[in-house]
Amino acid sequence: MARTAAIIALAAVSAGLGAAGWFALAPSDGEDRFAECREVKLAAASAIGGPFTLTSETGARMTSAELFDRPTLLYFGYTYCPDVCPVDTARNAEAVEILEERGVELRPAFITIDPQRDDAKMVGDFTANLHPKMIGLTGTEEEIAKVAKDWRVYRAKAGDDPEDYLMDHSTFTYLVAPGGDLLEVFRREHSAEQIADRAACFIDKL
Repeated sequence: MARTAAIIALAAVSAGLGAAGWFALAPSDGEDRFAECREVKLAAASAIGGPFTLTSETGARMTSAELFDRPTLLYFGYTYCPDVCPVDTARNAEAVEILEERGVELRPAFITIDPQRDDAKMVGDFTANLHPKMIGLTGTEEEIAKVAKDWRVYRAKAGDDPEDYLMDHSTFTYLVAPGGDLLEVFRREHSAEQIADRAACFIDKL
């Protein structure tokens, strides 16, 4: 397991995610009521996350307390993303649907890392195509920068064109407990079924 954690860390560095977008993983040990649900234990998980107020796809302001009033599967990306974000968020939506069939509630959520282009309508169109219950959030550059920092999300503009550019970013999906505590982090290689199974394990123990 320690070797797995080291490989994950090395992969992040190799992908150029940088320290701002990375948080440590360590083998699961010690007293933890969620231990059987975890693949690895998050080091200093309590330091990841924080309160925020952003703008929803309806144009209304939404607080983190309102978003995290139930178990939530949170992803950071952007609507102009050509491949990674659509695939990851579609997988997350599928995981939510799997749990819905089992009678387990998990809210899907998406926060843009590209507020310059992703206004409320853009975010709303993006989330509506994925899942009817997916919450989409945007904000000012300052608001998004703070949320990204609090949640250890790496984001950087790639290219000099002011309108036609890509965003480099981390691609973790966060499982968040009611109240906003981080429970687990899923990587790109996790399937919808794996996410659903492990999320259900956590939710059952809340």
